[in-house]
Amino acid sequence: MKKTTLRPQRIFSEDLRKQIVLEYESGRFSVLELAKLHGTFTRTIYRWIYRYSTYNKKNVKVVESNDSSEMKLRELHARILQLEAALGRSQLEIEFKSKMIELAEKELGVDFKKKFADSSSKASNPSQENKESGK
Repeated sequence: MKKTTLRPQRIFSEDLRKQIVLEYESGRFSVLELAKLHGTFTRTIYRWIYRYSTYNKKNVKVVESNDSSEMKLRELHARILQLEAALGRSQLEIEFKSKMIELAEKELGVDFKKKFADSSSKASNPSQENKESGK
């Protein structure tokens, strides 16, 4: 005997539904991608499109080509490469600065990473400044 499990009912707010329809209308995602992303059925997404869309109405066929989906994937892949390159540059810069601090500590004999909690400047502590001037 096969066990049946019920899928929990999810209720999407009207604002979220409209946002999903806007994502579809912008061309960034297909109906199938949105359904997978939000864990719902494609027919639900289509129902929202018919209800909230400004130009997609019921009984009007919307044809998506494979080329547009492939183009979206290429754009996303290019964006990922850009972000990875930026992350790599940032990591190199952090490592460079860390090495420079380490070398400066050795050369000058000063611990730059040490926290100076005891000696705060007068400008950063106005209550101390008022006590010293007698106010």
